[in-house]
Amino acid sequence: MQSDLIGKIEKARRYAQEPERIKLHSMSATFRGGNDHNITLDDGNWSCDCHFFNRWQTCSHVMALQRMLEPMLSEDARRAGSPFSFSEVAEAVG
Repeated sequence: MQSDLIGKIEKARRYAQEPERIKLHSMSATFRGGNDHNITLDDGNWSCDCHFFNRWQTCSHVMALQRMLEPMLSEDARRAGSPFSFSEVAEAVG
């Protein structure tokens, strides 16, 4: 029985090294800072309760999550809130 568990642990380690195998469809998170903000992803659409997001349909909280989770996001979720992907902006900024 222990060998079964060891095999699963090894498989999980391999999976963790290949985040592109995972596609997130929905999630919710709290971004802690000076003010905590709630961020959600639902079917490729982001939402954040900060004031900036209400005006621009993106914000630093969403962009941080897009950067962190990029290999696991659908194309819609990568581009949500702007006509470009976060990786394109990151390359342009340097």
